[in-house]
Amino acid sequence: MNTFVREPINCYTHLGGAILFILGTIVLFVVSLTNDTLNITSCISILIFGLSLVALYTTSGIYHMLYVKDATLIILRKLDHAMIFILIAGSYTPFCLLSLTGAWKWGFISVIWILAIIGILLKIFWMNMPRILSTGMYVGMGWLAVIAINPLYKSLQIEAFMLLLIGGIIYTIGGVIYAMKKPNISKNIGFHELFHIFCLLGSGCHYYAVCKYII
Repeated sequence: MNTFVREPINCYTHLGGAILFILGTIVLFVVSLTNDTLNITSCISILIFGLSLVALYTTSGIYHMLYVKDATLIILRKLDHAMIFILIAGSYTPFCLLSLTGAWKWGFISVIWILAIIGILLKIFWMNMPRILSTGMYVGMGWLAVIAINPLYKSLQIEAFMLLLIGGIIYTIGGVIYAMKKPNISKNIGFHELFHIFCLLGSGCHYYAVCKYII
C-alpha cells in the first residue's frame, strides 16, 4: 500500500490531467487570439470548457489521493462524481456556442446544463444509486448529442465532428468498463484505473477538436 497516496495511479493520472488542461486552457486563449476569433462568446466558451476539465481532474485527483475520515471521503466522492456532469456540460459548451446557431444553439445548451444540475443534485442526495444507473446517466447525457446530430454535422468541419464522435465512444468504453468492474489487468491496474485513462483520452479528443477546429 502507498503510505502517502490512497490510490496512486488514479490520483497521478488525473492530477496530471488537471495540470495539462490548465496549460491547455491558456493555449486555447492564445490560439483564439492568434486566429483573431477572441470575443466574449469564445472567452466564455473557453473558460467554461477549460474550467470543467480542470475542476473534474483536480477534484478526482484529490479524492483519490487523500487519506481522510469517512465523512470527508464521502463529501469528496460526491464532488468527484458531480464533476462528471460539469465536464459533460462543459465539453458541449464550445460546440454549442461557437458552432450551432439559432434555436439549436440556445435550446441544446440549456437542456445540457439543466440536466447537469439535475445530475449533480442526484449525486449529492442519492450517492449510493446503483452503479449501472449512475453510469447510464453519464453515458445518456453524453450521447444526447444525437438529438442535434444533423445541425452539428452541418456546422462542424468533418474532422471536428469525428473527434467529437470518437471522444464520445472512448468515454462510453470507459463507462462500460466502470459499470462492469472489469477487466482488471493486474494488481495495480484494474477497471477503475482503466476508466480514468479512458476519461483522459476522451477529454483529449474533445480538447483537440476545440483547439484545432472550433475556436
